[in-house]
Amino acid sequence: MLFNSYVFIFAFLPISFSLYFYLNTKSTLLAKKFLVFASLFFYSWWNIFYLPIILGSMFFNYAIGQQLNQQREKIFSKKTTLILGILANLMLLGYFKYMDFFISNINLISDAKIPLLDLALPLAISFFTFQQVAYLVDSYRKETKEYDFLNYSLFVTFFPQLIAGPIVHHNEMMPQFAKRRNKVKNYKNIALGLFIFSIGLFKKVVIADVFAIWATKGFDGSEVLSIFEAWATSLSYTFQLYFDFSGYTDMAIGIALLFNIKLPINFNSPYKATSIQDFWRRWHITLSRFLKDYIYIPLGGNRKGELFTYANLMITFILGGLWHGAGWTFIFWGFLHGMALVIHRIWSKLGFKLWTWLAWFITFNFINIAWIFFRAKEWNDAIKVLESMFAFDTYIDNFNLLQFSWIMLAFLISLVLKNSFQIINTKYSKNIILFTTLLLFFLALLQLTNIIIQEDKVSEFLYFNF
Repeated sequence: MLFNSYVFIFAFLPISFSLYFYLNTKSTLLAKKFLVFASLFFYSWWNIFYLPIILGSMFFNYAIGQQLNQQREKIFSKKTTLILGILANLMLLGYFKYMDFFISNINLISDAKIPLLDLALPLAISFFTFQQVAYLVDSYRKETKEYDFLNYSLFVTFFPQLIAGPIVHHNEMMPQFAKRRNKVKNYKNIALGLFIFSIGLFKKVVIADVFAIWATKGFDGSEVLSIFEAWATSLSYTFQLYFDFSGYTDMAIGIALLFNIKLPINFNSPYKATSIQDFWRRWHITLSRFLKDYIYIPLGGNRKGELFTYANLMITFILGGLWHGAGWTFIFWGFLHGMALVIHRIWSKLGFKLWTWLAWFITFNFINIAWIFFRAKEWNDAIKVLESMFAFDTYIDNFNLLQFSWIMLAFLISLVLKNSFQIINTKYSKNIILFTTLLLFFLALLQLTNIIIQEDKVSEFLYFNF
């Protein structure tokens, strides 16, 4: 079930919302049980065979978390229990996400002919695995409180953030569900939630899905690209990814607000960044937080000298690239960002500074070029686009005025207009909020209707694949 689908917007969401608050008037326990059931139903909509995987993962991690929260150590020390718990999570993720990648590389190196397992990637396994690993580490650090399995299930499965984040902490979510005032309807949160949801729906359906057509044509449908087509292709994917994922996050934040739950902000105008460090403070903020707190700092962070700091940055971002996908293009994308952060750190220590506009220009173009490897299915696809982008001996032919106009519009939205985080913290009149919500919601539904009439498939969010 997709956020950008009729069944979700007009059936699942209003029914879940209404029943949850109705049941809260009868029994908060019953309301929680219903919300967990609704979230698992939402998860199972794609494929019910995924359900045992997430349930098994939840039971296991809850049990390990309980052991880590005990005052006395039992069979294993708490550190050993934590290590075993993390390894079990990584093995589950590794089996489904990386086993075929591992086998194909073994076959390539050794000329073996080990058959691939052709495993289907369980939906959201990367997100709920990382979220539960963070829970285990937080339990080990005594940063979580004792909760029963129902509360833990709600923390893991809460459907607005279940499929593609934001990656949340236990202490961010559970106190909110425990507050008595959050168990009754809050009409201010409802209005703001629908407002943010409509912004996200518009981003996804009206903007991201249009850019997806041009990006797919350039990467997958064209053998040869002119210099204009190559740059238009790369920028189309750069903006597709941004409006797709930030659109999903806005929708998740908006839906959660309907239930009086505030999810952490995940995007803060990342394409305004004037350095690669600034970019990672703005892009997929909860993932950056996870990588910093649970990989970079445990590796030693910047506490062991410059060389170790550079090595830790490289390891962290190569692993971050691998987390996004089982492929060498993802690893190389992570390597590029790790190298960029190392160079930025050296540059900063030397005291060099650039004009703001030049710093932005270099940062944005690096990000745009790096996304090519993130998007390309094969190395040849990436090389095809890159070579054409810098083939200055070719003519700028096949100029697409419509595509160019959309790219300029995307620059305007991402660089000039307020982002969702700023909108939430700006006081607008009720009439402006109502008018904007209705307008964006109507335009998005109109686009969805056109898709259905043309018998096209409503597109999934890009991060569902990661």
